Amino acid sequence: MDDPLVETWNIHDRINRYLLDAIAPEALISSVGPKHRNVFKLFAHIHNVRLMWLKSAGPALLEGLTKIEGDSGDKEALASELEKSGRAIAELLLASLAKDGKIKGFKPHVTAFVGYLISHESHHRGQIGWSLKAAGHPLSQKTGFGLWEWGVR
Repeated sequence: MDDPLVETWNIHDRINRYLLDAIAPEALISSVGPKHRNVFKLFAHIHNVRLMWLKSAGPALLEGLTKIEGDSGDKEALASELEKSGRAIAELLLASLAKDGKIKGFKPHVTAFVGYLISHESHHRGQIGWSLKAAGHPLSQKTGFGLWEWGVR
């Protein structure tokens, strides 16, 4: 079993991909309005912020990762990039826990860093749900409840 903190991160990361998996490809361009990020851009933002932190705190972990640009793209490629950046963040966490419990450029410690990332990404998950609903593509009740099933994700 992973360290409980890393396991918590991994569950959260899988929930992001569970959400993406439940969204029809044509709904990825859904947004609340013209001045708001669409669903694709929200997932891309989550991935790109992970890359920003990796660049600062663990640049060697960026190998094989690509920033996601544009307003739309392939759902499977998006899922793959999210999975890769999620794994890289998990590696960053493990390295921090094995060393001094710190993340370069973030205070106070690795546990707070995980809290920060989960809060940030969960905020955007809420925006994704809101965008889908506003555009006529609401999440199914099963998916909505599934986001909270941490014991099986």
